[in-house]
Amino acid sequence: MSPWRAAPTLVGRHVTLRPIERSDQAALVEAAQSGGTDRQFTTIAPSIASGDRWIESAFRDQEWGRAMVFAVLDPAGAVIGATRFLRMNEGDRRVEIGGTFYAASAQRTGANTDAKRLLLTHAFDVLGCQCVQLRTDWLNRRSRAAIERLGAKQDGVLRGHRVMPDGRVRDTVVYSVLTHEWPGVRANLEQLLERHER
Repeated sequence: MSPWRAAPTLVGRHVTLRPIERSDQAALVEAAQSGGTDRQFTTIAPSIASGDRWIESAFRDQEWGRAMVFAVLDPAGAVIGATRFLRMNEGDRRVEIGGTFYAASAQRTGANTDAKRLLLTHAFDVLGCQCVQLRTDWLNRRSRAAIERLGAKQDGVLRGHRVMPDGRVRDTVVYSVLTHEWPGVRANLEQLLERHER
């Protein structure tokens, strides 16, 4: 089977990413709630009201080959969040990393940096991507700073890009990492992880 269709399990230094299972739903909703993600107006994450819809949508996107959705596990094997490849395009060798959220216990740790390192490594070294995108809400300064800290470059802003659940029209900031930039980004991620470990 093509690596573009088979979601792997990726083992890192702080987290393991494995394909989501339906039995992860309660833990994912709890992670979103504890991390406050379900209350942020700049994000869309599972909540008590939308958990069923969120997980069914994740499985549908995987079946259609548009996404690979991962549960993020801590070293003890507990679900602490989720992340995914989305907008997958094998012909153009492009993916986007997004749909990421974490429990409060995982925030400001090495979890996100390790997860991004695992996903970028898989995208460039296994899938052979020439471009990996990341997107976030213009108003989500924390997310923008985190993406920039990884070493991604801003491509531009999609103005009036989407209507959020509260009716606000969101501007979306698009970032990317290209193949030739990956070695430098990888070295930067390794340094960031070393800082977390000290």
